[in-house]
Amino acid sequence: MLYYFLNYLKTEFKISVIGGGMFQYITFRVTMALLLSLVISLLFGKRIIRFLQKKQIGETIRELGLQGENTKKGTPTMGGLIILSAIVIPTLLFAQLANVYIWLILLSTVWLGLIGFLDDYIKVFKKNKEGLAGRFKIMGQVGLGLIVGCTLYFNTDVVVSREVMGAKPLAPYERQVTNHPERVTRDGHRFVDVKTPITTIPFVKNHEFNYSKLISWIPGAEKYTFVLYILVVIFIITAVSNGANLTDGLDGLATGVSGIIGIGLGIFAYVSGNIQFAEYLNIMYIPNLGELSIFIAAFVGGCIGFLWYNAYPAQVFMGDTGSLALGGIIASLAIIVRKELLIPIFCGVFLVELLSVMLQVSYFKYTKKKYGEGRRILKMSPLHHHYQKIGYHESKISVRFWIVTIMCVVVAIATLKMR
Repeated sequence: MLYYFLNYLKTEFKISVIGGGMFQYITFRVTMALLLSLVISLLFGKRIIRFLQKKQIGETIRELGLQGENTKKGTPTMGGLIILSAIVIPTLLFAQLANVYIWLILLSTVWLGLIGFLDDYIKVFKKNKEGLAGRFKIMGQVGLGLIVGCTLYFNTDVVVSREVMGAKPLAPYERQVTNHPERVTRDGHRFVDVKTPITTIPFVKNHEFNYSKLISWIPGAEKYTFVLYILVVIFIITAVSNGANLTDGLDGLATGVSGIIGIGLGIFAYVSGNIQFAEYLNIMYIPNLGELSIFIAAFVGGCIGFLWYNAYPAQVFMGDTGSLALGGIIASLAIIVRKELLIPIFCGVFLVELLSVMLQVSYFKYTKKKYGEGRRILKMSPLHHHYQKIGYHESKISVRFWIVTIMCVVVAIATLKMR
């Protein structure tokens, strides 16, 4: 918003604001978004916490037999509003709002934030510990997946850059966007923007994979690639948002893990949106993607600022308002930067937490049917509660999960050159 306002003053009224030229540089706007998100989450976060305390919007604790759980009773929840504010406001102020990726990721943030808010509202104000019914959460996640998938597949502003070479300029399943100008480098290489359902495969030399290849063996099936692509997007958004939701069970756990993942995604977005870095790393160049770095900076700043109050002992919980939104943001970002196949690596903690619940429930049902009594693989799921049960302090569990996430993100970033 400020970017357009300063340009308007300069072009229409010939007014040049001191320092206004800095807004032309994405690195400056990234820095400002990060700083503002920290200010919002740190300074205004305290006021929001006091408001939640005044309104008695506190957490209701289920008796799980975990150490220290009674001390958390009454702790303000719905603190995800702090994170969402720290993300949305800096993005609106410093990003170029005409960018399709910015609008898409803002929609993902608000969409799942509202679903989580409704879940928390039912728990707190309606005194229903179950919250929003699971089927309605899934419907909301599927709805967002449909919007994200359709936008990325059909919108002509969502393209990748391809070098035109020889008589056969484009690979199969790639369609040139004719209203986008060609780019010619100093050494004579020609690049065009194309529409193609393509993603990145880690650890292989030919590191790009086209979704159309999955059904190309069926004659004429390529024209239905959009159905396959949208289903994949729906699955990813649903899985990651639920994984983040399950991870939010200890003070600072989901917040720290999400912030670390955000840093990794910010690196992916910046190098993929910069033609020099993309050429050097031999990765796909995605025009206009660099603008997404501003949102990611606000995302990371919001997580860090919220962690100030959410670290053990937590003064506020994010609730589903925050956890569902964080998971949806991470999933949408990974899909937009075309690194969704790296999700099992950099979202390793979310994946393990989700699998721990699925395996625990499945094994319990299987053994109950076979032996007449249910048996468990873990002492309790999700996995972080298992470690609590065997005597680990929750702050140690959270920090160690952060360390694991750092290692996962480093491995994911290394895949840019490890082939």
